[in-house]
Amino acid sequence: MVAEEKGSISIHTENIFPIIKKFLYSDHEIFLRELVSNAVDATRKLKHLAGSTELDGDIDNLSVTVSLDKEARTITISDEGIGMTADEIRKYINQIAFSGATEFVEKFKGQGEDLRSQIIGNFGLGFYSAFMVADQVEINTRSFQPDAESARWICDGSTEFEIGPGDKATRGTDIILHLSADSDEFLDEYRLRTILKKYCSFLPVTVKLGEEVINETSPAWTKAPSSLTDEDYLAFYRKLYPSAADPLFWIHLNVDYPFNLTGILYFPKAGNNFEVQRDKIQLYSRQVFITDEVKDVVPEFLMLLHGVIDSPDIPLNVSRSFLQADSNVKKINGYITRKVADKLSELFNADRKAYEEKWDNIGLFVKYGIISEAKFAEKATAFALVKNVAGEYYTSGEYKDKVAANQTGADGEQVWLYASDAARQHSYIQAAERRGYDVLLFDSVIDNHYLSHLEQSLEKTHLKRVDSDSADKLIDKGEAEDAAQSSLDEAGKESLKAVFEKSLGTAAKNISFASLSAEDLPVTLTQNEMMRRMKEMYSQGPNAGIFGSMPDEYNVVVNANHPLNAKIAASETDEDKDRLARYAYDLALLSQGRLTGAELSAFISRSLSIVA
Repeated sequence: MVAEEKGSISIHTENIFPIIKKFLYSDHEIFLRELVSNAVDATRKLKHLAGSTELDGDIDNLSVTVSLDKEARTITISDEGIGMTADEIRKYINQIAFSGATEFVEKFKGQGEDLRSQIIGNFGLGFYSAFMVADQVEINTRSFQPDAESARWICDGSTEFEIGPGDKATRGTDIILHLSADSDEFLDEYRLRTILKKYCSFLPVTVKLGEEVINETSPAWTKAPSSLTDEDYLAFYRKLYPSAADPLFWIHLNVDYPFNLTGILYFPKAGNNFEVQRDKIQLYSRQVFITDEVKDVVPEFLMLLHGVIDSPDIPLNVSRSFLQADSNVKKINGYITRKVADKLSELFNADRKAYEEKWDNIGLFVKYGIISEAKFAEKATAFALVKNVAGEYYTSGEYKDKVAANQTGADGEQVWLYASDAARQHSYIQAAERRGYDVLLFDSVIDNHYLSHLEQSLEKTHLKRVDSDSADKLIDKGEAEDAAQSSLDEAGKESLKAVFEKSLGTAAKNISFASLSAEDLPVTLTQNEMMRRMKEMYSQGPNAGIFGSMPDEYNVVVNANHPLNAKIAASETDEDKDRLARYAYDLALLSQGRLTGAELSAFISRSLSIVA
């Protein structure tokens, strides 16, 4: 029979329980995760023993049960696992759990909030998280060993404890928490259910709240990919994210060397949404939910993915709230990067058309990855696409071949033209297409950065936005087109230039002439490519306030072959010339959606006066 015993946990410096309560766990709800996880571990140990030891009772339908007694103010976590003898309580609860306690207290005394991020959980303090919410904890347990006697351990949160005979008739352990006065929130069954759903939804042993089963013991990521259908993967995704649209595709992770990792990563329909979807990957350790802050495990560019990663080899601090720097984390990060690249390559090669249909949703991931991860960028060359305004997709190699004949300048450099807003830049796109040029579309939120990276990776190629110059000057082919095609001589141009300068005033800082088609606008506005890029780059840095407030500067390009400009030049009165010149300029603003409010109203009035 177990002898009555009282004792003191050997801590010579000070009581460790207040430190546990104040520093180790940022959220007191964690106690339930820790205690249920311990109960699951005890149950799994029993199942493991069943292969080599004859055990009494059913071992096929074991469960962990959480019970609430509001009147008694107790929460009980019960398992049917391996149990403990009185000697094992002394060893595992009183000794091992505090084997490093004295050193721990001395080392980190006075370090305040920095404590949580510095300590490593190499001693078993998980059980003692119970004292965050309870002012007394009981262990009532019976070992699986033949003829074992039940034992009870009681502690009130001081270093004093009692061990004596228990009254548990069956194998397993009950942990009874007598809740403290400031823990009333955990007397709410809904609150307990919410905590269990958050941390225990996929534990490998059945977990119950009363009679209600909380978890799924064999979630999709723990199964062999060959045993799962597409509908299985989609059903699991919908369980994780009930309100989200179905994902585009997924990657099943499964590796056991040089680290253990399983999981499923889903590619959501992100489109151009760079921020809203973040923090959707859940990190588990042996099916216990840990956190959705996985920025050190998952490459930054894949933080927009959804899904689950489970690894016992990811080092956590004692509260499991923070990842620790470790070589395994870097290896896992690299592995995930490689698996994503391999999956994208596989999709591209297996069904090019289906891949192109997904590109508008996955392009953001791929571009961000190319910018931020050199190893990913190497692989991505084969499946990264560019898209033109006609909706056609090309790899960079394919596109170089497509435009080589018509978009190579006199210096041997290819010029890739692009639009960032196809609607606003429509007239420029039309002008370029009339010259046989192809125009790409780069309109995602990271394309400013991606364009620079793309340009650096391409040989003898540079990119120009389609409104950076007049169509005849977008690609310098060394041809004297102006002299051959212009309907105005130099004197006519000078005269017309003076009209525009007078009519436009300060808006006419840089006026030039271009020999465009009569179908092009009479006046277009252009922005120097390099100056615009510089402004955009600096507007996103530390001087964003200064550069972001600087007004855009445009060049005014007059189409020497447009009938309206010929009419302006031939007008008899200065008033007519001024009115028509202003009208031509307003059309240029209107084509880009730059006429609004009072300026738009004034344009309408001027237009009516012309046609009246």
